[in-house]
Amino acid sequence: MVFATLRWEERDTITAFEQAVAAIPHVVQAQRLFGEPDYLLRVVTSGLAAFQQLYDQRLATLPGVQRLTSTMVMKQVVDDRPLPA
Repeated sequence: MVFATLRWEERDTITAFEQAVAAIPHVVQAQRLFGEPDYLLRVVTSGLAAFQQLYDQRLATLPGVQRLTSTMVMKQVVDDRPLPA
């Protein structure tokens, strides 16, 4: 998971950021959030070296990015549970 905070939240910056994110195949899910950070990106790579390359060469250069914070899932505790009735 990568959290992205943008420098400016102008329409043009948001549009450019979202279009650039959508063009990265390793981003399997992208969500705009209320508050800070601005976006949650779920990315998939073949390993840590590939993640570092994606982070440095693609994600860090996205339009308007002020800060990226990443974290990795240690363990799935609950996954794809059906919604309660």
